[in-house]
Amino acid sequence: MSWADASISVFGLPVKWTDLLGNVFAVATVLFAMRKSIWTWPVQFTGAVLLFIASVSAHVTGNALKQVLFGALAVYGWWKWRQGTQGGQELAVRPARAGERIGLVAAMIAGTAVVAGVFYAAWAWFQLPLSWGVHAPAPESYFLVAADAYIFVGGAVATWAQGRALVDFWIVWMAVDLVGVPLLFRSGLYVSGAVYGVFFVLVLIGFAKWLREYRTSLHPVAVAT
Repeated sequence: MSWADASISVFGLPVKWTDLLGNVFAVATVLFAMRKSIWTWPVQFTGAVLLFIASVSAHVTGNALKQVLFGALAVYGWWKWRQGTQGGQELAVRPARAGERIGLVAAMIAGTAVVAGVFYAAWAWFQLPLSWGVHAPAPESYFLVAADAYIFVGGAVATWAQGRALVDFWIVWMAVDLVGVPLLFRSGLYVSGAVYGVFFVLVLIGFAKWLREYRTSLHPVAVAT
């Protein structure tokens, strides 16, 4: 057994230490994001590296690729937040404009369709299981691959919106978590599935906190009164 395959028992279930530690960093990422801390991004990058190792070890190739994307987006987010906090100013958050919201929804719909097609093509042409759902019989495989693609794209869209300090990124994560929890449990990544459930609660709190801070910035005197 390699170090990447090493696991511990949690409630009688085998859990890879990379999956466990990676998800600790993932939870820490959400907590730092609530506080709008620049540490959000280095912590997310570290978590992405650990979850990449866990996913490769579990042969969940699609999830491994998602972690590569998250690592790259962590670099982007760090750069954007550094720009937004120059001179010691606090990061300004805001809701997405109507056009931006349409773009986020369109990106999720079109992106899910494209990525699901890529998952199927990779399996049909190269026997590359980018989504574990390709092994399931039809029509179940259609749902599983689409759900996998939806999580992949939704996570990327949410992280991109987070980098731009859009309050709406929390809403995108809510939508991702609703699908991610059952899918991760089914793939055997029990810690990731449980953490996605915790994420949903934290995301609700984070959304309320960012929205309140945005409204406070618009009417500071009224809110203080």
